[in-house]
Amino acid sequence: MCEVLIIGAGPAGCVAAAHLVSAGHHVHIVERQVFPRFSIGESLLAQSIALLDEAGLLEAVQAAGFQYKDGAAFVRRKHYSDFNFAQKTSTGPGFTYQVPRAQFDQILAEQVRKMGADIDFATEIVAADFGQEPKLRARRADGGEFELRPQFVLDASGFGRVLPRLLKLEVPSSLPPRAALFTHVEDGIVSGAFDRQKIRISVHPQDHQIWYWLIPFSDGRASIGVVGPVKRVRDWPGDAEARLAALIAEEPSLHTLLSKARSAAPVGQSVAYSAAVSRLHGPGYALLGNAAEFLDPVFSSGVTIALKSAQLAASVLDRQLRGADVDWAREFDEPLMLGVETFRSFVNGWYDGSLQDVIFYTRQDPKLRRMICSVLAGYAWDQGNPYVGAHSGRRLRTLAEICRNG
Repeated sequence: MCEVLIIGAGPAGCVAAAHLVSAGHHVHIVERQVFPRFSIGESLLAQSIALLDEAGLLEAVQAAGFQYKDGAAFVRRKHYSDFNFAQKTSTGPGFTYQVPRAQFDQILAEQVRKMGADIDFATEIVAADFGQEPKLRARRADGGEFELRPQFVLDASGFGRVLPRLLKLEVPSSLPPRAALFTHVEDGIVSGAFDRQKIRISVHPQDHQIWYWLIPFSDGRASIGVVGPVKRVRDWPGDAEARLAALIAEEPSLHTLLSKARSAAPVGQSVAYSAAVSRLHGPGYALLGNAAEFLDPVFSSGVTIALKSAQLAASVLDRQLRGADVDWAREFDEPLMLGVETFRSFVNGWYDGSLQDVIFYTRQDPKLRRMICSVLAGYAWDQGNPYVGAHSGRRLRTLAEICRNG
């Protein structure tokens, strides 16, 4: 019997496993897919660097030669605004990387296996019972099933949301449903045409609810995608490839940058991707990252929230397994949701236009700009920043009103 079962070998599962194995616990990971496998969420935030370093995984990531990232650039019609992550108020790294997730996730999985975690790929959890003790049934790719009886389960299954489905924990997200189209391309962008050390986020010229990402990789490829209302992105005429091309054509500067791009992967689609749950933990389990809640891709917060949830959960669980009294609500739920609510305020501010007005304001106060930059860099748990926490949304709206009035 393993001490800890982790569902999912993505970033959250691997960081949790790294912490727990280093603390001397027996960890067994089951992963439904076979690595390497495609995934979006390729642009990391600076906060992730500190979280990977603390887990002992950063050195392997840095050795891979991923595209260095120092910030984010925003484009709306002829207006341009960029943020350098080093110019923030929060302490911590001011850089990160743009990572093809197939390679990034495989590196993390290989590292935690070397550290001592057991990993079964092509294995999915098909039933779970948390009555007297955790009891789960797993199924291999050949159809064979076996039982697992860990002391505790961490669900890091991402969009698979294994325990939320099996335990009926899913609830509607507070965010309106949106759709995304995405792919990888050989971008063909000439050197100097844009800053490859930043993610480029551009806004549709006529509809600020529609936006695009361009994430360059170190090998000349790039991730591109568009997000917007379901009726505009999913239900527009044509297949996914045609709809993505048509939407890119409506953003002139991005269309020009990608004029020589060649497809390197099929176009994917995600609809109504935002998700939430009724609880983050229960007797014998806790939910990590996207398995618990996913907001929106606009600020690349997904991996950072996943890593932070893994760090918090592993700390609490380590002490619990050693016999200490722990309070999951106070030590896991509350600190995790501090950052989630901060990102939620920024996501809401982006779509209602208030944050866009702040970002594109031409006479930004340097100190306020550094505070906003801290959140954009992923430091959404820095309680010394007034734009972090429960009041962040109200303060953003106030700041936007000031910007609109000049």
